[in-house]
Amino acid sequence: MTSKTLIPILGDQLSFALSSLEDQQQKDCILLLMEVGEETTYVKHHKAKITYILSAMRHHAKALSERGWTVDYVRLDDEDNSGSFTGEIARALERHDIASIRVTEAGEWRVMAMIENWEDQFGVPVEIFPDTRFIATHQEFANWANGKKQLRMEFFYREMRRKTGLLLDDDGKPEGGKWNYDSENRKPAQRDLMMPQPVRFRPDDITREVMDMVETRFADHPGSLDHFHFAVTHDEALRQRRNFLDNALAQFGDYQDAMLSGEPFLWHAILSPYINSGLLDPLSLCKEVTALYADEKVPLNAAEGFIRQIIGWREYVRGIYWREGPDYVNRNFLKADRALPDFYYTGDTDMHCLSQAIGQTLNHSYAHHIQRLMITGNFALIAGIDPHAVHRWYLEVYADAYEWVELPNTLGMSQFADGGIIASKPYASSGNYINKMSDYCGNCYYDVKQRTGPDACPFNALYWDFLARNEDKLGDNNRLAMPYRTWQKTAEHDQKALRTSAATFLKSLYRQ
Repeated sequence: MTSKTLIPILGDQLSFALSSLEDQQQKDCILLLMEVGEETTYVKHHKAKITYILSAMRHHAKALSERGWTVDYVRLDDEDNSGSFTGEIARALERHDIASIRVTEAGEWRVMAMIENWEDQFGVPVEIFPDTRFIATHQEFANWANGKKQLRMEFFYREMRRKTGLLLDDDGKPEGGKWNYDSENRKPAQRDLMMPQPVRFRPDDITREVMDMVETRFADHPGSLDHFHFAVTHDEALRQRRNFLDNALAQFGDYQDAMLSGEPFLWHAILSPYINSGLLDPLSLCKEVTALYADEKVPLNAAEGFIRQIIGWREYVRGIYWREGPDYVNRNFLKADRALPDFYYTGDTDMHCLSQAIGQTLNHSYAHHIQRLMITGNFALIAGIDPHAVHRWYLEVYADAYEWVELPNTLGMSQFADGGIIASKPYASSGNYINKMSDYCGNCYYDVKQRTGPDACPFNALYWDFLARNEDKLGDNNRLAMPYRTWQKTAEHDQKALRTSAATFLKSLYRQ
């Protein structure tokens, strides 16, 4: 028997153009895809997230086989499943005559540490390849960050624009004369607008089999499968991509920050799960968006806003994750320590904005970036919730959440637990922002116009209490100079009323 090369493919590497597959003869390789218990339970992932990933893996394995690859697929319910990646590598080495291992680098520190140990552990050469689905290499990000006092995404994003040539004119200048059109992307939506809907895919036999297993094996995990709609194949993901580009992108720019009750999707792409797992290529998507702008089919603020999310923000948070290292998860600059309220797992709260954002999260394993940042994240921030608990929740409940992308977004951008590496100020707000960008407040038990008392919007008192209790850490932040001046000018009895109202509400959160 001729020795083979073993190529493990992880659950977020579902791409035909994976770097470990490049220049390989199919007859010389065995591709190993592994469903392992350790990956499904290190946090309690949403049932729809587990279903999506496992179904997409099974479909991808089928597609690879149809393309001529030899695929060794380990199912979660296989009798001898070891439950870990390393354990399954050991078993694969027993099943096959393996001369070497090729693998594309993992996206997370935890898994990368396993891979880096395989050569010593098994005595088989292991070659680790960079993940070429990203635009910036780890070294390129490190070179950009080296010596900078502030690592602001905006300036890194400009480098990515220059590298890719996206939305640049013939002179290498940004289209329209500006790099960033975010100021044009903050319109509240009205219900009389025609809103596109994402494609909802009917589960096939493979997906239904996974759903049955998940309902049984992960019955105590959060979320529901009643609304499962995700694409699970490359072709289905491409259909959703086409649907977004044709029907939603043109207005995505205007309304990307808007929120409406009962409308979880609005003009958002719903493509991040497919990009992060490998079913869609991010650069080719951005190139098509650029082409649509060039053909005058979408406005510049929409094209630029979407591209910035992918080649700017997505690449940037990956760079931060790998630069800061495994201890990044332990940061807690504001020393927040309250427990995560139970309603994050039920959606059962009188605060309508949170009920909406969490309810749709439990139904769909999805919420868009403003719901995550300015509703669920904002509340956790101003309420002083332990950022590690918040991180765990985000990692659990969203289908697009892998630690490399979720952790910097949550710990850094949302909770300011890294002390300002990512965000120049905490993204804290009172109810006024929510009222401006949504219709949530008009349907709420609480009154957004009131600042104190049992009927007042809790965000109002919590916002000022957040500033007051963190003044020693945030008082010299120049982006918070205006609210701190306002607080200092507030009469002492009004300050006391706000802080008392906040304390009373926070006590009520934890009553049985």
